[in-house]
Amino acid sequence: MDTATIIGHLAAFLTTISFLPQAIKTIRSRETKQLSLVMYILFVSGVILWTCYGVAIDSWPIIIGNVITLLLAGTILFFKLIEQK
Repeated sequence: MDTATIIGHLAAFLTTISFLPQAIKTIRSRETKQLSLVMYILFVSGVILWTCYGVAIDSWPIIIGNVITLLLAGTILFFKLIEQK
């Protein structure tokens, strides 16, 4: 594995894992009042586009990192949308 790929995997890991504490907290508490709905809609949309980009250029660090981030951030967004009702 070359240096650029290692950096890509490390960056994907760190940015993805950063959502884990918030996702766990949201799942446990079901509390999202302090979270911005607009921010999560924009973020999840961006992650979807990053995933598409990763697929287009066949970059596994981008694909894997963003799919996992999409699951975590999408879960938070799901709970935020439920709370809005």
